[in-house]
Amino acid sequence: MSAVPENPASASPAPALAVKGVVAGIGPLTILQGVDLEVGEGEVVVVLGANGAGKTTLLRTIAGLLAPRAGSIRLRGQEIAGQPAYRITRAGIGHVPSGRELFPRLTVGDHLDLGGHICAPARRAELRTTMLAMFPVLAERIDQRAGTLSGGEQQMVAIARALMTDPRVLLLDEPSTGLAPKIVLSVFQTFPALRRQGVSILLAEQSLSLGLSAADRAYVMDHGRIVLAGTAAELAGDQRVADTYLGR
Repeated sequence: MSAVPENPASASPAPALAVKGVVAGIGPLTILQGVDLEVGEGEVVVVLGANGAGKTTLLRTIAGLLAPRAGSIRLRGQEIAGQPAYRITRAGIGHVPSGRELFPRLTVGDHLDLGGHICAPARRAELRTTMLAMFPVLAERIDQRAGTLSGGEQQMVAIARALMTDPRVLLLDEPSTGLAPKIVLSVFQTFPALRRQGVSILLAEQSLSLGLSAADRAYVMDHGRIVLAGTAAELAGDQRVADTYLGR
């Protein structure tokens, strides 16, 4: 008897982001050893791991700053692996790099304009209004050079610049690094608003408690491999996460 064809209407929708078997590295060094992960629509997913586990390499590879040597990266079902970074940005990936990577002599407004230049003028104006409402301090600093801002304000500029590209998936690489707890909390409090706007988030974090508190699901990386995966609640109660992979 022949199999019953699958009803397309009942098929599960493609995840916002799907990474399958990705291998990547720098020069002769292979860092990612076949990474698999998914981010659902409107979901916050955290990748946990100690320094050197491969988190930054993973996000840079998804963003197109490094070309994968093998594997697939799909954004809402569309293959983006190996495409130039500018095309991946236009496809809907926003990237907030570790270290923020701002232009110190450019103003806050200049950075917003840089992010929004790929959008139509009406959408760019709408996004700018949204960013200044989400980060009110940036409205007060709109004509101030980025190099004169505090660390927390610079992180807000980096996030706002990425969001000005109108992404469907936002990659956040260690956003809490070097920031006071109060500032970190203010950054993480933007996540619910982003989800309501249809933005999915892939967050790389060293902080176990902070990462799990912000996420729906979590992956643990060790030496370029995903070694544990589950809901945030499941991994929060798994002693292996702290003892074996994060050394805490």
